[in-house]
Formats: sequence, structure tokens, C-alpha cells
Amino acid sequence: MIDAWLKIKKDYSYTMDEDLRAKSDQACRTAEEFTKLYYESLDKRRYLMSRLYMDTAILVWNGNGIEGKDKIQHFWTELPASDHTVITLDAQPVTVPAVANQLTFLVKISGQVRYHEKSAKTFNQNFLITALGDKWKIVSDCFRTQEALES
Repeated sequence: MIDAWLKIKKDYSYTMDEDLRAKSDQACRTAEEFTKLYYESLDKRRYLMSRLYMDTAILVWNGNGIEGKDKIQHFWTELPASDHTVITLDAQPVTVPAVANQLTFLVKISGQVRYHEKSAKTFNQNFLITALGDKWKIVSDCFRTQEALES
């Protein structure tokens, strides 16, 4: 009986590992495509940003919270022109049901941003994105510029 249970457990673990590996690969591919679209839109076609967010999305920008894609769109249009350079990108699947049992990924980005000819600043950004039909939508977006510590 124990041998049969161990075999089932081993087979189940292998299946889960393969499934997780496939989802991780998909998360990385999706994150690369999504990140390119996101920053191109933010830097060059800001008027289209609301298309990337769910209706009930949340944006936290340097500690300021904005709820709803229409308010988020208004916020983006009020910011000065920007130019983002992505330096690092990481993504992983969310393995527990998070958004109505839809496939969901956590995307983490760091890079440099320059606003309206000012000096570049380092930033970190985290997204929770989910599949809605054939589109990826932002559930939550947390952006923070980084300031150097004074010694």
C-alpha cells in the first residue's frame, strides 16, 4: 500500500513539475511581449494605456494609489513625457487561483526612466497580469523610483 502511494506521489510530483515548468516558460515569454507593449505605449502612445488595465485595476505610483482604469488613464496623461529602459525582467506564474481562476503572472521589472529631459532615475515595477480572452490585462501595477542612500 505504501509503495503504491509513493509511486502515485512521485508521478503526481513529476506532472506538477512539468506543468509548473511550462507555466514558467509561458510567463517569461508573455512578460517579454507584455513589457515591450507596455513601455512602448507608456512612452509613445500614452493615450492607449487604459487598454492594458482591467476595469478595476489598481496602480500604486511612488506610494500614490489610483483605482480603476479610467482614473489610471487620466493619471498617465498628466505625467510629463517619459523614456523607459528595461534592464531586468523576471516573471513567474501565480499557482493559486488569483483572478477568477484565470492564468495569472507576476512580472517584475527594473530599469531607468527619464522624464522630460531630466536626469535618469532607477525604477522598479511589479505587475500582476491576467488572461482575459486573448488579451493580457493588468490587475495591479506598483511603480517606484529609487533614490540612492546618502552615506
